[in-house]
Amino acid sequence: MSPFRVVLCMVCRNSFPSSYYAEFVCPVCTRKAVVSRLKERLGRESFFGSSPAPFIGRFGYPVVNVGILSPGEVTPDAWMYDAPSFWAEKGLSVSDVVDYRAALVNMRSKASIKAGEKVIGLVQEIAMSSKPVDVEASFRRKPFISLNFSSFNAPTGPVADVSKIGLASNPKIDSKVEKVYSESDLKAVDALSYLYDSGYDVNFLSRLLSASVVGLKPNRRLVPTRFSITAVDDIVGRRIVEDLRSLNPIDEHFAFFGGYLGNYFLVMFFPDVWSFELFEAYANGDDFTTDFEPYSGRKGYAENCVGGYYASRLPVLERLSEMKRQSSVLVIRIITDEYLLPLGVWVVREAVRKALASKPVAFSSSELMLKYADALISRKFGYKNVQKIVNTSRLLAQSRQARLSRFF
Repeated sequence: MSPFRVVLCMVCRNSFPSSYYAEFVCPVCTRKAVVSRLKERLGRESFFGSSPAPFIGRFGYPVVNVGILSPGEVTPDAWMYDAPSFWAEKGLSVSDVVDYRAALVNMRSKASIKAGEKVIGLVQEIAMSSKPVDVEASFRRKPFISLNFSSFNAPTGPVADVSKIGLASNPKIDSKVEKVYSESDLKAVDALSYLYDSGYDVNFLSRLLSASVVGLKPNRRLVPTRFSITAVDDIVGRRIVEDLRSLNPIDEHFAFFGGYLGNYFLVMFFPDVWSFELFEAYANGDDFTTDFEPYSGRKGYAENCVGGYYASRLPVLERLSEMKRQSSVLVIRIITDEYLLPLGVWVVREAVRKALASKPVAFSSSELMLKYADALISRKFGYKNVQKIVNTSRLLAQSRQARLSRFF
């Protein structure tokens, strides 16, 4: 029997399927409520406030919208408006995240991705700063209401076209960030790997890549925010894979399960050399999408699971790096109707991290672990296609093939 039932939106009274909420507010009403709150405070043609991050658009490339995000007030808590790890740690809901992001006005102007325009210098200083920077701006007209959702980047809110903008406080730039910015012959991959190893989180690194802070000086250019996020997940992930290949495989089979914001992950580790496969499915659907990489790595972009592939792979690699072992890892993502609105691939990354923080279940064989996967997902979500996933899996098919090592 399916676990899903129909409930009424508490605002518009329309019916929606839900297995988790007795009191449910639909995506349409969530958007309307946020827009209504924004209208009450967006009547100004100038702003003075703290900025936690820039935002680089992608339309019109190579001439793009270069934005600086700000809640329109000076506050030491402005960093919370662009802090995915913090949101996940505190267990913020979908509406909480939307409220944070909708409060940020995107103060934008057009610029070439390689031009040395003043606004790019401002964006770079904000991106490099370890604390929000105060900015002052005048607009061509009042900010217009906008609330946009993406499966790649966090939601974006109101937009204002800038006539004048400048910094009202000095950015706090750490010496290691200043170092990679000053190095004219340091490749972006090496710069990002160096900063990641120094403890900077991937959200901060994606800002640097987006704002053309890193890379060979002649090749530096702005990178749209949605692309920089996945690029950093991939760059850091590939660097960890290089280290893992020299390590011994794990000794047993074990699985982790958990999730965040309606995105649930079953992460299964097999005692074998590195390979990775992700399956994504909706709890109330029949189909799935999948991408795979063998020990030698992928030759192209993960076109089926796109950014979610790299965002789910990174926490797995981080966990293996902590264990100082390698493994073949099969991940099944189940998306439920708790996930009201797309909030970006950071949700995937943080949901996998939460799953990997749970207590693992150990198994004596892959067969037992796969039976567990089938029973768990079928019982919890009513999803009946786990066996089809098993039969489709390239990772599992690869593991069944005889290897030379078995004969020594």
